[in-house]
Amino acid sequence: MLKDTLKLRGDVSIVLRGPDGKTKEKREIKNLVVTTGLNFIASRMKDTTKAVMSHMAVGSSNAAAQASNTDIGSILGSREALDSTTVSGSTITFVASFEAGEGTGSIVEASLHNASSGGDMLCRTVFPVISKQTDDTMQISWAVSLTAS
Repeated sequence: MLKDTLKLRGDVSIVLRGPDGKTKEKREIKNLVVTTGLNFIASRMKDTTKAVMSHMAVGSSNAAAQASNTDIGSILGSREALDSTTVSGSTITFVASFEAGEGTGSIVEASLHNASSGGDMLCRTVFPVISKQTDDTMQISWAVSLTAS
């Protein structure tokens, strides 16, 4: 009997840099593709009525990521527009930069969205605290891979 299983995997890379440009911290984190994200992917196979993923957010809520999440728990600042989106095979990578003064504080969560507010959330992840000071910068690279088995 033939059986296809589609799997989504998210890998998040966070690099925090001080005002001198030197790396202060680097993290590699897994994420959860939430139910609204799965629904978004299915809708995009039909047509383009939903906007593409365009923003990331960071926040301070360490509530566990759950499939039912529809937004970041507690945003720090505002959602940041993506710097780039690239596709390589069955992996799409989204990159956003949080400049000095943006997303500042004790960061323990991140999320990926298709609007600057509201809209659909594709993914959310929770991790041990990253302390982003006002003059620090941070770059998040979020790779979502689709595989069949």
